[in-house]
Amino acid sequence: MTKRHTLPSGEPISDEACREATSIVEIATKRWTGGVLLALGRGATRFSQMEALVEGISARLLSARLRELEQHHLVERVVTPTTPVSVQYFLTPRGQTVLTSLNHLAVHTLDEAKQDVA
Repeated sequence: MTKRHTLPSGEPISDEACREATSIVEIATKRWTGGVLLALGRGATRFSQMEALVEGISARLLSARLRELEQHHLVERVVTPTTPVSVQYFLTPRGQTVLTSLNHLAVHTLDEAKQDVA
């Protein structure tokens, strides 16, 4: 018998929605992705800004994470045809929602760490 997932309201969650949620959680919890999302949330829009804010990430890995986030519709890449070409990244509404969830998780983790010390 397959267990059906439900929302707190008791409403069933479709298998498709469960797969999508799992996919988003897997992407959001990949190494460096949280840092990239937080950098975008702090106002970074250019590659070099994110590279500076996410300490330790390589340019190759930052590029890969931005592509993944774009494929999952969490980040929008905007290319302006100037000389030189200008590329900016922005959180989509969906990306904002994921960032909000990550912020709640971070606050919870810090609160737990403070209680463990006390």
